[in-house]
Amino acid sequence: MEKETGRKRLLTLLIVLTLLVIWGNSLLPGFISGGISEWVMNLLNRGLADIAGTGMTGDSVLRKMAHAAEFAALGVELTVLLRVLLRKEGSLLLLCGVTVALTDETIQLFVSGRAGLVKDVWIDMGGFCLGIFAVWLVRRLRKKFPEAEK
Repeated sequence: MEKETGRKRLLTLLIVLTLLVIWGNSLLPGFISGGISEWVMNLLNRGLADIAGTGMTGDSVLRKMAHAAEFAALGVELTVLLRVLLRKEGSLLLLCGVTVALTDETIQLFVSGRAGLVKDVWIDMGGFCLGIFAVWLVRRLRKKFPEAEK
């Protein structure tokens, strides 16, 4: 029982930190956010150039991938907390995901150089659902191959 309480607390902390990252990035003015994206893209391009001999151009794809990744992490965290540990309905999980995505885009409506886009809500929810699917897949594989856990 104490072990499960510790897991719930850890997951809650991870969820809060993930929300701070998601919404904190949305609170950054466009020029700062763009600068961070450019820095990350340059870093990735150095690595890609070493591996593939080429890099990425434009930060739009990188930014969309980052949104999807943040929401995939949130999807994993909320799925484990709500569905696995607390045994809550799946509809609550999806409601949490869409609420976070809509809040994220709404924040951007009030920040200089940013725009709240419906397209981004869909990208966020795609990442969120990918996180849900990842948890489902891992749980299914663990049931199918229980000897692999030992």
